[in-house]
Amino acid sequence: MTFTYKNVYINETGTVVGPYEKKGPLNNYFDRSHDEFYFGTKTWEQAESKLIEEAVDITLNKLGKNRFDIDLFISGDLLNQLVASNYAASTLNIPYLGVYNACASSVEGLLLAANMIEAGQVKHCLCAASSHNNAAEKQFRYPVEYGGPKPKTTTFTTTGAAVAYVTYNKKGIRIESGTVGKVVDMGVKDAYQMGAVMAPAAADTIFKHLQDTKREIDYYDLVLTGDLGSVGKKILVDYMNTEYGIQLKHYDDTAAMIFDLENQEVYSGGSGPACAPLVTYSYIFHQMKKHKLKRVLLVATGALMSTTMVNQKLSIPAIAHAVSLEVVE
Repeated sequence: MTFTYKNVYINETGTVVGPYEKKGPLNNYFDRSHDEFYFGTKTWEQAESKLIEEAVDITLNKLGKNRFDIDLFISGDLLNQLVASNYAASTLNIPYLGVYNACASSVEGLLLAANMIEAGQVKHCLCAASSHNNAAEKQFRYPVEYGGPKPKTTTFTTTGAAVAYVTYNKKGIRIESGTVGKVVDMGVKDAYQMGAVMAPAAADTIFKHLQDTKREIDYYDLVLTGDLGSVGKKILVDYMNTEYGIQLKHYDDTAAMIFDLENQEVYSGGSGPACAPLVTYSYIFHQMKKHKLKRVLLVATGALMSTTMVNQKLSIPAIAHAVSLEVVE
């Protein structure tokens, strides 16, 4: 399902990251970076909420607005019951929608906001996504103190929060269209193979988007997925060519961009709901505003798993949503 929009724009963004991202190749493009994981709080979960609050404050300060100017706050994270987003929302006192599509949550939020703005139901919306490495490790794998070894196919959850101000004002980056993906399950059961789990879902959404919009892949200066990692990135390129006859010539993955894969111990790259929007709202938007990129197809991917279902030896389904981003001429 693909929607087209005439008057939906991302006017401003806010990005905040943790210590690993600070040491990565994109640090100069983030609005704020931290040297430790607690950010003045007592727990990692509270720290993730703090990241969201900081990213919201940065965005509002850029706009010269306050929270009373915002109609709707949409946010997603990885934690049970969306607690990071929920606690951040409790301090904002803005009407709130919590969303969960794992690491595809950021684009899910953009799709919801874009549809409501296009329909005239909402005028000013903040869309957030966050993740915290240690909080995610504790919930989905083992506490970091355990120090268990992992295969190289593992992804390293990004610590950070990214916020986009979505509105009808013609400024910044236009959301031209968006495609809602389908859940795809290829039978992969290995929770340390997220790239393999999500690549087919990304391929399905890319193909559907091109089909619905009647476009060729070269319409886009860049197809950007997040977050398949170095392993899933190769799988997607092969899968698109084999299954659909489409060659991804101008393609990258945010998980392979946010860290220095050769010099940082991050396995196959980043992950988490914050990974795709952190790279997009910082480095990619910088490139777009300089007109080095004019059309970008952002495809956020999510593994719809839980430890309960993994322990039951079930396969892991995945989903991907896409938005077409264009420079405002």
